[in-house]
Amino acid sequence: MNKGIRWEQRFQNFTNAYHTFCKTFSRQEGEPDDEIIQMALVQAFEFTFELAWNVMKDYLENEGFTKVNSPKQTMRTAFQAGLITDAEKWMEMIQRRNLASHAYDQTILRETVQYIKDEFYQLVTKLYEDMKGRL
Repeated sequence: MNKGIRWEQRFQNFTNAYHTFCKTFSRQEGEPDDEIIQMALVQAFEFTFELAWNVMKDYLENEGFTKVNSPKQTMRTAFQAGLITDAEKWMEMIQRRNLASHAYDQTILRETVQYIKDEFYQLVTKLYEDMKGRL
């Protein structure tokens, strides 16, 4: 498959996940204490993050970069290539995503929801807009 087409197809999947994330985000803001919606938001965060780093990976490979096999490598390369502007926040996102599997723990659930609201939403929205502009 043509790498250019691959990143564009991955971007479409990312777009779908991003829109679902945004709907869940809005719903959670309307019902901030609903545990089911909080868990749905964390799940949407996980899917959206996975597709975010994969769309960056595919885009970077299309641009000729080769050392983008893991999320951390992808974030470093994306920063160097100017695809993202805050590598530290994206690296933290990897850690947050790894913790998200413990959303059954009320403290971790609340912290993850807060992180999504304070950091992730803004970062992923910027990535979405930037990548949309590269099509």
